[in-house]
Amino acid sequence: MTNAASLELFAPPDLPLIQSGDDLASLIIASLDHAGYQLRPRDVLVVAQKVVSKAEGRVVDLANVTPGVCAIALAKAVGKDPRLVEVILAESTRVVRSRPNLMIVQHRLGFVMANAGVDHSNVAPTDGVHRVLLLPENPDASAERLRTRLVAQCGVSVGVIISDSFGRAWRRGTAGIAIGAAGLPSLIDLRGSPDLFGRTLEVSIVGFADEIAAAASLLQGQAAEARPVVLVRGLAWTAPDCPAAELIRPAAEDLFA
Repeated sequence: MTNAASLELFAPPDLPLIQSGDDLASLIIASLDHAGYQLRPRDVLVVAQKVVSKAEGRVVDLANVTPGVCAIALAKAVGKDPRLVEVILAESTRVVRSRPNLMIVQHRLGFVMANAGVDHSNVAPTDGVHRVLLLPENPDASAERLRTRLVAQCGVSVGVIISDSFGRAWRRGTAGIAIGAAGLPSLIDLRGSPDLFGRTLEVSIVGFADEIAAAASLLQGQAAEARPVVLVRGLAWTAPDCPAAELIRPAAEDLFA
C-alpha cells in the first residue's frame, strides 16, 4: 500500500476566512508559499468540508425556510428549530434514528450521519442572519475541480481529499473521514496479497482516504483552530484512483440496516 516509513503533515497558518466564490486553489497555494512550501508530486491536500461549502455558496438562510408538517412534528420530538429540521430532511433520504437533540439520517449522497451534515458552527452571523451550511452538492466533483485548479497552477500532480468529522456507530467521539477525493485511491483492496507469513489476505480493504483524513484532523481540530487545510507529504501508492463515494458500504453489505 505504501512504502513510506514517515509522513509529514503541515497546516498553513494564514488561510483567510473563505467567502462564497473564493478561488480556493489560489488561496491554498498562496498560504503554502507564504509558509515556504511548494507542492510536490504525490502530495495530498486535505481540505475541510466547511471551507469547500463556503466557497461553493452552500449556505441557507433559515429565515427563508418554511417547515412542513413532518419537520414540525420531528422538531418537537428532538428539540430543534423546525426550519433546521426541514433543511436536514431536504438533504436526507431517511431518518435512521432520532432522540432529543440528535438526528441520524441517511444523506442523499449515502452517508449515514448526524443532521445530514447541516451545520452552523463556524458560520459567522456577522449581520444577524441565522445561516446554516450544507455539504457540497457533489464532494467528489468538488475535489476534482479543486485538484484540477491546483495542478494547473502548481504544475504537479497532487491528490485532494475533502474531509468532515463523523461519529461512529460503535465508538464514542468523532474522527475525520473523506467525503470527497480526487487523484488518489479512496480504497485500496489488499485481497489476494500475502501477509508477513505468506498467507493470502481474503477480506482486507483499506479505507486509504479515510485514514489520511483522520491524520489531518489532528491538525485541523474541531473548534477555533482555523486550520482547514493540511498538506500530507510522503504517501506512496500503486492502486488506481477511485472516488470517496466508493467508501460508502452498499446496502447489500450492510448487516445493520
